[in-house]
Amino acid sequence: MKVLVINCGSSTLKFHVFELEETTTLGHEKALAYGLVDRIGRRGEVRFISEGGQVYQMNDEIVDHGMATQRVIEWLRSHGFLKSDGIQAVGHRVVHGGHQFIEPTTITNSVIEAIEAMKDLAPLHNEPSLKAIRATHLILDRPLPMVAVFDTAFHSGMPEHSARYALPREWEEKHHIRRYGFHGLAHQYMAERYASMENKELDKVKLITLQLGNGCSGAAIDRGRSVDTSMGFTPLEGLMMGTRSGDIDPHLPIFLAQREGVDLEQVDLWLNKKSGLLGVSGLSSDMRELLEAEALGNERAALAVEMFSYRVKKLIGAYLAALGGAEAMIFGGGIGENSPAVRNRICQGMRWCGMVMDEDRNKAMAGKEGKISADESTMGIYVIPVNEAIIIARETITCLQKTR
Repeated sequence: MKVLVINCGSSTLKFHVFELEETTTLGHEKALAYGLVDRIGRRGEVRFISEGGQVYQMNDEIVDHGMATQRVIEWLRSHGFLKSDGIQAVGHRVVHGGHQFIEPTTITNSVIEAIEAMKDLAPLHNEPSLKAIRATHLILDRPLPMVAVFDTAFHSGMPEHSARYALPREWEEKHHIRRYGFHGLAHQYMAERYASMENKELDKVKLITLQLGNGCSGAAIDRGRSVDTSMGFTPLEGLMMGTRSGDIDPHLPIFLAQREGVDLEQVDLWLNKKSGLLGVSGLSSDMRELLEAEALGNERAALAVEMFSYRVKKLIGAYLAALGGAEAMIFGGGIGENSPAVRNRICQGMRWCGMVMDEDRNKAMAGKEGKISADESTMGIYVIPVNEAIIIARETITCLQKTR
């Protein structure tokens, strides 16, 4: 089956066309085309690549994700992907499924309305996905089944003691408050790919997965099931991130609003856009720039890197306790996949739990898949570049087969 996957970020749109079946093993799917529309809302960059390696590249004003979707579909049409023997289904990543969507769901008008109603929970991501969904429906030459695959769904089965906040039950029920968790597709991919790489049964392993990029989260995975994760009701909770603060004292937003004479919406903006690595360093949210600045003696950059690494290390300890031990830890995401220096800092001093890194393997593993722990390490350490798109494609097929 040929599936088009559309994955919207706040200012990007990635797409893939895969040929696969529900039973296709991760890493054995056939990629027919892929591409990226970057810097949406400004003068964007478009880069599309076909199976034969032909590259289409241009710069143009891309006003929103609807227009980005139109560019993608026009290119696919010009390359014959929309013919009768072409794409048979479309899978869309949607970040927040709220309490209503805990599994992939065929997109209907009522589903679109429900996603629209909860867009305030993830405004930077759900709204772009909605624009892409609507544009896809309007632009396609013929009606194709579309499926929404939710980032929160992987965490929807967390036990109540880790999913709930210590709030009165009536508030939780009235406003559907719980720790939803995010990056579910990434954590799911890392866990399943690890099992495939090591020829192990997923339902027999305990893993810690780390999605470290501009947004960061960790997950404790017990036999293929997420039992805890660091993000919560929104993506602001948890680890220190590029521009997000992560965990803070719950009273701090009120304190800042009162002392600075601003409303809570302004404080929310500060915590999401002006904090994290950027806020601490006063320089950048990009870990590469901070490591370079640290090497030149910038103390604030050094502190930002140290805080980031320390908080990840602290989370690992917590999840080892929650799982009763783990057989492996997996790094994914832009920082996790490409920064040996940060991985090394996170793993320093972890011999107590059997985690020993091989420095040469670690240095050689940038953007590649493989093991970076030493042979003597009793807990494996791995780098697995995340491929959310293949999870979306497979879940799309599974959903459609269930509804036939």
